[in-house]
Amino acid sequence: MTDLSLIDGLIAPKSVAIVGASEDPGRIGGRPIAAMLKAGYAGRILPVNPKRDTVQGLPCYASVDDLPEAPEAALIAVPARLVPETIEALGRKGCKAATLFSAGFAETGAEGEAAQRDLVALAGKHGMRLLGPNTLGVYNVDLGYYGTFSSSLDTGFPRPGNIGIASQSGAFGAHLGALARDRALGCSVLITTGNEADITVADAIRWMAESDSIDVICTYMEAVNDAPALLAALDVARAAGKPVLALKSGRSAVGARAAASHTASLTGDAVVADAVLTDHGAIILRDPESMMDIAYAASKKVLPSQHSLGVVTVSGGAGIVASDEAERIGLPMPSMPEDAQAKLLELLPYASALNPLDCTAQALNEPALLEQFTRAGLGEGSYGAVLCFLTYVAGSERLSKVILEAMAPLRAAFPDRIIAFCALGDPEVLRRYDDAGILVFNDPCRAVRALDAVLRLGSAQARSAKAAPPEPKPVQLPVSSPDEAEAKALLAEAGINAAPEKAVQSEEEAVLAAEGFGFPVVMKILSPDILHKSDIGAVKLNIRDADGVRAAHADILSAAATHAPDARVSGVLVAKQLSGGIECLMGINRDPTFGPVAVFGLGGIFVELLNDVALRACPFGPETAREMILSIRSAAILQGARGAAPADIDALAEMLSKLSVFAAGAGERLVSIDLNPVLAMPQGQGAYALDAVIELSAQEVAADGH
Repeated sequence: MTDLSLIDGLIAPKSVAIVGASEDPGRIGGRPIAAMLKAGYAGRILPVNPKRDTVQGLPCYASVDDLPEAPEAALIAVPARLVPETIEALGRKGCKAATLFSAGFAETGAEGEAAQRDLVALAGKHGMRLLGPNTLGVYNVDLGYYGTFSSSLDTGFPRPGNIGIASQSGAFGAHLGALARDRALGCSVLITTGNEADITVADAIRWMAESDSIDVICTYMEAVNDAPALLAALDVARAAGKPVLALKSGRSAVGARAAASHTASLTGDAVVADAVLTDHGAIILRDPESMMDIAYAASKKVLPSQHSLGVVTVSGGAGIVASDEAERIGLPMPSMPEDAQAKLLELLPYASALNPLDCTAQALNEPALLEQFTRAGLGEGSYGAVLCFLTYVAGSERLSKVILEAMAPLRAAFPDRIIAFCALGDPEVLRRYDDAGILVFNDPCRAVRALDAVLRLGSAQARSAKAAPPEPKPVQLPVSSPDEAEAKALLAEAGINAAPEKAVQSEEEAVLAAEGFGFPVVMKILSPDILHKSDIGAVKLNIRDADGVRAAHADILSAAATHAPDARVSGVLVAKQLSGGIECLMGINRDPTFGPVAVFGLGGIFVELLNDVALRACPFGPETAREMILSIRSAAILQGARGAAPADIDALAEMLSKLSVFAAGAGERLVSIDLNPVLAMPQGQGAYALDAVIELSAQEVAADGH
């Protein structure tokens, strides 16, 4: 359920009723009133408490029915048992948005979950949106509206600005807000969603993405309760050019879940969430400090299209530290053009003019050098950002005026680029740089990481929008998991090629098939119950004659009978043995939150140990598949490392895309697909699935999944 117009009333109400209002500004029902009075909230505050005539100097009403008007929003701070009748009364009155501070619902167990569902149904009857229950609430600094009981306000109000925070956790969301305040960042809106009985963090992100006042969205998530809505909200934010900085907790190790397939063991919950959210434009973070650094940089709304960094420094050591960090995270630091280097060396013969640009401590005597070296980085170097390491020099009261005068023309000449200082000193002095449009950090590594994130955002926005994913068609699946031959036949209908092969029922059929394909051949057991056939000796390679076929047929059946006596065996598969390519893995695993997710990596038995794979939610087109393939660390092997012939990456991309479309159309009975190995032949010669395992659930999954 999404009605953003009603969420407007929740976040920017013209009137608010506080049900369970308290005279004590330290109690849950008193804190919001005290904060709004202190902040100068211009709307009407309507306390409701049957035991009082006034609350904190305001007229108080005995019941919701006694209110003189329908409040645009309500804050509910009463015991859980009184919440249903309160919602009913508010609904009758015409209130369309309520924040439930009250706890004692889904967080308490099954009985609480049922009570929470009843609340949503009751509110829905009146067209009312609910935030919570068990939420810390909302604030909107621009209006002086504090629909929250957060004690973070005791240490100061947040600063107005263009950063918004959407958090499932109330206390941690308020912590982020206080952290932004203490970092002197303007964060005008905080929305904490609590139990998410109705309004989710996805709704909060969507509201901020469509808000005229928010340019940077910070979000903290513990679970994804509405994946389609969340991904749609991220898409809206990306289309609006608004970064979403996401801190997601509850991370699990890759492969922590018990899984029968390679693919499943490579797609842990956190890995999938990271990949899917990143693909929709979110920046996945691990700590609040990085979130605040990036939010600060992005809030200036300068997102250069060039993903490259220049460093100007008065310290060679600091330049090396910044360069090391840039290399570690993949932020390019190209060298300056040779003619530009020559010009800089004419200015200062003992400088370093490559990148970093070391103008040495001589810049203290000649501040014009700082301007000239920085101008060169922005101009001839064409760097998206230039980071100037000035340490305590920039914090000097005397030198700050000279530095600002030198930098002012650059800020005007390069409005689409970032100029950042790494500096220490009096906060009042450093704030002058910030006011002049120059970012200020106190640590070069943190500066490099924040700049990298913003430069990646800018370069992504500069690229053309991705093509719409292919439209999947429904796939008719068999009643139970197929054997390898059946799996390959099913995939062949989707355009996924396998090597020439045939299922046989006897030694003589096997010999005829092998002679028809031409030796050498591969033989393996056909059984939907034996997933890792080579582990039990039920795969034979490099068979070169009829006698070898007969011996392999007997050995394979014997191995299956010995090691998997209860397995269903439908025959033996004989296949043409292909060679000369590179082994890859492709697969699908159904994630409980995001649905089918595709994985790609180099194949073989070490794929799980190397953990060098790329993930995407299904479906996607060949161009996205190609990006996936080339994103793995070992992509150079496919591109022709050390003189080897490059693999047919176009054929791999087509196969991976078709697999993703097949998975999206297969429905929720599809558990996983393993194609391992897929043989990528030399360029122009195609790609072939040499093994295929499709795992299906026994019956249809309930229709409430994603």
